[in-house]
Amino acid sequence: MKEQTTYTPKIDLNTASAKRYRRLRHFKDIFAKWGVAIGGIGVIVAILLIFLYLMYEVMPLFKSASIEKISQYSVPVVDVSGGREVDNEAEEQAKTLYLSMEEQAEIGLRVDSEGNAIFFKTHSGEILKKHTLPIPVSSKITAIAEAGPGADELALGFSNGETLVFKHEYAVSYGENNQRLIEPSIQYPYGEEPVVLSKTGDAITHIAIRDTEESLAIAGATDSNLLLNILNKEEDFLTEEITFEEEHLELPKITGDIKGLLIDPEQRWLYVLIDQAQLAILNIADREHPKINSVLDVTSGEYQLSQAKLLLGGVSLLLGDSGGNISQWFLVRDKDSEWRLERIRDFTLANNNITSIAPEHRRKGFLVADDQGRIGVYNTTAHRTLINEQISEKPISWLAVSPRGKAFLAEDQNGQMSFWSVDNEHPEVSWSVLWDEVWYENYDKPDYIWQSSASTNDFEPKMSLMPLAFGTLKAAFYAMLLATPLAICGAIYTAYFMAPAMRRKVKPVIELMEALPTVILGFLAGLWLAPFVEDHLTGIFTLLIVVPIGFLLVSFGWHQLPDNIKHRVQDGWQPLLLIPVVIVLSWLAIAMSSTMEALFFGGDMRSWLGEQGISFDQRNALVVGLAMGFAVIPTIFSITEDAIFSVPKHLSYGSLALGATPWQTLTRVVLLTASPGIFSAVMIGMGRAVGETMIVLMATGNTPIMDVNIFEGMRTLAANIAVEMPESEVGSSHYRVLFLAALVLFLFTFIVNTMAEMIRHRLRKRYSSL
Repeated sequence: MKEQTTYTPKIDLNTASAKRYRRLRHFKDIFAKWGVAIGGIGVIVAILLIFLYLMYEVMPLFKSASIEKISQYSVPVVDVSGGREVDNEAEEQAKTLYLSMEEQAEIGLRVDSEGNAIFFKTHSGEILKKHTLPIPVSSKITAIAEAGPGADELALGFSNGETLVFKHEYAVSYGENNQRLIEPSIQYPYGEEPVVLSKTGDAITHIAIRDTEESLAIAGATDSNLLLNILNKEEDFLTEEITFEEEHLELPKITGDIKGLLIDPEQRWLYVLIDQAQLAILNIADREHPKINSVLDVTSGEYQLSQAKLLLGGVSLLLGDSGGNISQWFLVRDKDSEWRLERIRDFTLANNNITSIAPEHRRKGFLVADDQGRIGVYNTTAHRTLINEQISEKPISWLAVSPRGKAFLAEDQNGQMSFWSVDNEHPEVSWSVLWDEVWYENYDKPDYIWQSSASTNDFEPKMSLMPLAFGTLKAAFYAMLLATPLAICGAIYTAYFMAPAMRRKVKPVIELMEALPTVILGFLAGLWLAPFVEDHLTGIFTLLIVVPIGFLLVSFGWHQLPDNIKHRVQDGWQPLLLIPVVIVLSWLAIAMSSTMEALFFGGDMRSWLGEQGISFDQRNALVVGLAMGFAVIPTIFSITEDAIFSVPKHLSYGSLALGATPWQTLTRVVLLTASPGIFSAVMIGMGRAVGETMIVLMATGNTPIMDVNIFEGMRTLAANIAVEMPESEVGSSHYRVLFLAALVLFLFTFIVNTMAEMIRHRLRKRYSSL
């Protein structure tokens, strides 16, 4: 018999094609390795760059202020006879009565006691122009006052009881090589003829002025009387010529020596400083019956009142005393709707007498100087001490700040003037402004307020991030309150109980919901859902009760049916039976809305809520919760469903084989094993809700308030950035605070995700042994 042999084919692994395949696979492995590594590093670098850019924009908010001396020179004075420049010591009698600067801080104005208005270069003291004010014959200047911070209007009081109003103006033009030319001038808006204030001819010891479109108010004090003249303006309709009707008001008698006068911008209040320790407040709104509102002590201990100025806007009063203290006061309404002067904030320069206060022209800040040559720069809203430095060995008698707050002039007691530059870009921002309650002007108490801009320079910026952070968490809470149970329960049923054929159809449909643009959801929420909820408010809450109860009743009824009927529906396909149930129950709840409203709320639920002290806004947290919850559900559902479906089947089979029911297997094995993925799904959904912009932008009303009421709206950090960033001035405090809001969102997301990852790893480690 012939012996059979087996043939073993030989495989040549070193053929040219095999070598090419191995080289290609090796190249693919290296490419994939480095591609994944570079991609991962790129993501980390991109996130780091975003963080660094946000920090770059935010850090200037917390930069310290600084000052730098530019020049020093003798106070500019002129000889009355010849107009030539003379040494200050030869003109000792011509003391400074007023000091200011124009917009560019290139030209200063000094008004002296001889009636000279001297314009000079702020950098060198060189006199540019001199104007002699029309002082009445045989009279001298006894008082001077400006109309307010940033106002170019001044009033002089004379020894014969008359007053003169004038303005300093600056015409800007551009000459050759586009060089800026500034031409200063003195104007007399009410004529060069003085106005009689004291009919008895007594000298005006103190004066105050306030000009509006309707009237000019001039208050004056003599040794024996308190005077107030009102020049009411009347414009001819045809010629547009303005005529004045003079009105003399009889003011109540003030007990004590008058040391100063101030008038608020609305010409409603007259502040009278008395005996260097008290302040009288006169209500002059009623021209026929002016009255004293209150008289109160404004200093403490042995200190005496030395300086008083109105802050920008004329609402706040700044009072400086001999102990180096500066206090901010403004009028507040009490419970009886009566006005009272409230001490709001206190600042301290040093333990020396305050000699000058210079409010800023465009911000709620001010400069102060004392009799030891120390200067301080402060901001009232932020309650910040920005600068506290010694700049002179001599007492400082006058301060003048430029309109932009970037420079100031200081004149000491020896007639030396110094010009300083100021680097103080963001004084109105502090930790207390951003996160604490602040007592703003015209408010009855401290509060969290976001109101970043207004139409006037007198506006006090209110940039508290608390209402925005609160609104962000409120919107996310109501969205997660709706989305989390629905998404997780739906994912559990889809992954564990639903028939595979039905799961293959349901899951893609729900995941497709995630592709819906949020702007469409916001549009529908704002224009359709919000009015629908308002019209069927009772039905919405009825829906939240009727549908769950209806589900339980239908499920109970289904299980009571005979087996031959139940078995006609295959296991896992029962959810199809709930579709008509949901439709019928929803229709029933909405149809019952009017009946329920009439039965429990007197026919109008909104009115009933109002009677209970609960306000209602059409675009509110309920609408946001419904709309944003709809947007978050697909995210949570998809990740949760994948986590549950990925639990190894042998764990479920083993549990069932040991006698556990499907429900016990689900709660004690499947959910515990899938808990890291479920937790990640909830955290990712929360991150989506926190960072959502378009839905909350279009469906909340964008009211930055702190109210847990579900029927009130809110404004979130993301929506606020989207609304206000296009309108903010680049580099401004508002602009940088918006970047700070973005940084807060970034850090919140980073911290939450980091904590979520740590918890997820602990859950995975704990339940990996199941």
